[in-house]
Amino acid sequence: MTALNIISGIVGQLNLNDTGEEAINIMNVYHVKHLPIVQDDELVGLISEDEILNNNLEEQLSTYRLPLFKPYTLETDHLFETMQKMALNKLTTIPVLDKEMKYVGLITMEDVLSVFGESYSFKESGSIIILQTTRSNYSLGEIAMITESEGYFILSSFLTANLDSTEIFVTIKVNSHEISKLIRAFQRHDYTVSGAFSEQEYVDSLKERYDSLMNYLSI
Repeated sequence: MTALNIISGIVGQLNLNDTGEEAINIMNVYHVKHLPIVQDDELVGLISEDEILNNNLEEQLSTYRLPLFKPYTLETDHLFETMQKMALNKLTTIPVLDKEMKYVGLITMEDVLSVFGESYSFKESGSIIILQTTRSNYSLGEIAMITESEGYFILSSFLTANLDSTEIFVTIKVNSHEISKLIRAFQRHDYTVSGAFSEQEYVDSLKERYDSLMNYLSI
């Protein structure tokens, strides 16, 4: 999956003749905080909501004196590389350029999430287990072997870690709601199971928190 495959078909770019007010309105409609400014297929820069609000909204973007920066992803970049660039720069959108460095479109965070939401590993029902181990002891091969020896298989996995610590957390999603046997197997192999829950329980928990937030905002 490359950046070209997930370019937004809805959100467009700005040009230097647009006013700050027009730019803010577009951001509000599409719930983004960054938009590329493009002139003759050339990326001028990426402007943020804060930068616009610090200027006169009635004036054109061409009159703004901004330190515009130009983060971008190439249309041939893998999805993970694009995601990394968005995360490092804390972006809600990122411009996509071709090999001639011409602008071809943009990707929003919503586009990225939609790709994952449609993937098999997310659609397939299962349970989530969080394992705690150390960098020196980490082996995805061993984790997969333990999982498969107990009759399960891994749908997806990812790592989280603090750069200042030797500990890492391995989150795996497996293809069953009954995981007590697998948890015991990990514990026998000296893994610390720091979290385990069925996906439905997690979804129900998120829905409960969302409903509570909506009730709070309605007060």
